[in-house]
Amino acid sequence: MSTQQSQPSERPGRYQRSAVGLVTSLVVTVVAIGGLLYFMGAFRPDFEVKPEAVDYRETVQSAQQAGLTPVYPDDLPKGWISTGVDVTPGDRPVFMVRLLTDEEKFVAVRQEDSSVTAMLARWVDEDTETRDGYTVPAAVPTPVARDWKGYADAGGDSAYAAEVDGQTVLVFGSAPAEDLRAVVDSLVTTPID
Repeated sequence: MSTQQSQPSERPGRYQRSAVGLVTSLVVTVVAIGGLLYFMGAFRPDFEVKPEAVDYRETVQSAQQAGLTPVYPDDLPKGWISTGVDVTPGDRPVFMVRLLTDEEKFVAVRQEDSSVTAMLARWVDEDTETRDGYTVPAAVPTPVARDWKGYADAGGDSAYAAEVDGQTVLVFGSAPAEDLRAVVDSLVTTPID
């Protein structure tokens, strides 16, 4: 009896493998993925990141309870928001409120035991020039400081600085000077209950 061994077939599988078939399958895959991404994007709302408003008055109150005397805006103009507050307690405390105007321009109030020159170099520009100062009008009965020195840089940022209780207070930002002056007018150290 003789047994025959089966030998592997020399024939290819059920379909022909070719470069054209490979390219066709790649194109179909890319189109399917693109269609899926388009479909998913069609039902997603336009995504716009807006900064969140924070309650700066709550942080001011906490800083006051810790024994600090922060200089802060009593009230913000309509449409403005506070985007952040920094408090660094210690022997040389620092307080800063960051604001965004209704036109999405940046304004900040920073209070620390540092020179005006150092603060301008860090927060505005190293090449800040002296500009017209600002005197808080008599309509504001008890400003934290009546006379403020003015500064500006070549990039359009401006600042006002004054000494308040042995610390430098700097109001600065990309907002127009009149917006900065409105913040200066609103500054208080009033305890928050």
